[in-house]
Amino acid sequence: MTRIVLFENIHPSASEVFTAAGYTDIKTFPSALVGDELIREVSQADIVGIRSRTQLDDKVLAHCESLRAIGCFCIGTNQVNLDAAMQKGVPVFNAPFSNTRSVAELVIAEAVLLLRRVPEKNTRVHQGFWDKTAQGAYEARGKTLGIIGYGNIGSQVGTLAEAMGMSVCFYDVEAKLPLGNAKSCASLAQLLASSDVVTLHVPGGAETENIINAQSLAQMKPGAIVINASRGTVVDIAALDAALESGQVSGAALDVFPVEPKSVDEPLDSPLKGRHNVILTPHIGGSTQESQENIGREVAEKLVSYLQFGATKSAVNFPEVSYLPKAGVQRVIHVHKNVPGTMAGLSQVMAEYGFNILGQQLQTRAEYGYALTDIDKKITQEALQALRALPGTLRCDVL
Repeated sequence: MTRIVLFENIHPSASEVFTAAGYTDIKTFPSALVGDELIREVSQADIVGIRSRTQLDDKVLAHCESLRAIGCFCIGTNQVNLDAAMQKGVPVFNAPFSNTRSVAELVIAEAVLLLRRVPEKNTRVHQGFWDKTAQGAYEARGKTLGIIGYGNIGSQVGTLAEAMGMSVCFYDVEAKLPLGNAKSCASLAQLLASSDVVTLHVPGGAETENIINAQSLAQMKPGAIVINASRGTVVDIAALDAALESGQVSGAALDVFPVEPKSVDEPLDSPLKGRHNVILTPHIGGSTQESQENIGREVAEKLVSYLQFGATKSAVNFPEVSYLPKAGVQRVIHVHKNVPGTMAGLSQVMAEYGFNILGQQLQTRAEYGYALTDIDKKITQEALQALRALPGTLRCDVL
């Protein structure tokens, strides 16, 4: 029986999808596990589902002999050693689209709140002061929103901003088709110099680390607003703190941080705490009931499609093979090093053991290959062992 282990309070919609597909051995945990506890649970699992806190590094994955696939019920996959998973023949799936609207709405809300100085006014009223003034407060209409990273979320933010009467410009390292009246900027400097509000929607990694730093902050319009709901490493916090202190930046909203607390009881360590013109939220951009339900379904459906058909479309670390109905009695999956002669060897084994190939798909990705082979009868254990013994084989199973 296929065992599924889900950590971090993944929405029940995921379990509903698994159960409907016939997978009922499901174990759930309300939070992340670490150390020996984590290893004990994942070592017995065929499918592991996590969010952002569970860390599946190479040491943990080394104990996962029965693991067939990993589902990241979120956008990011930095918490998984993707290469180590690939070397074990384990595809990793995520949910790049399901929380798009939730993040976009939060960004627009924060832009309006900061333009109107609501965080500061809210604090003052709670303190007993009635500072009713229009000084420094602005409408969103007519202002320019600059979007760094015009992907799924960035483009949706732009659409919502235009509906409010804002002008939208964006900068992306890849050419992107503008939505609505959004305009592409030729450089990051051009976007920074023309934007009243700058929002970041870029992936993490070395290429985007601290792209908002002292130099880029100095290129912004005086009094601009900075919003980051992407990755904590893309903003130099010390430089942002200095820009807020000098007034070069009039406000900021951060939902992600370079180092985030590991539990609800651990406080955030940041120099931005206490600033009246800064909104700090605990990585809740995608944390709405709607998005969590959508994420649960999206990732679970991908995992079920892999379990039943071997489909790896949208896997982040794996050769992508689309869904295709089985053409024979059984489907054999074969993950291997992408070297000459592998497919010839696979076909030779099938012929030697008397199996006729009724359908086959092959896709490669860099040094790895992934083949789905439909055969006319049930494969024998001897034939399966012969396939697993082929040079370069990383994994061979029957669906």
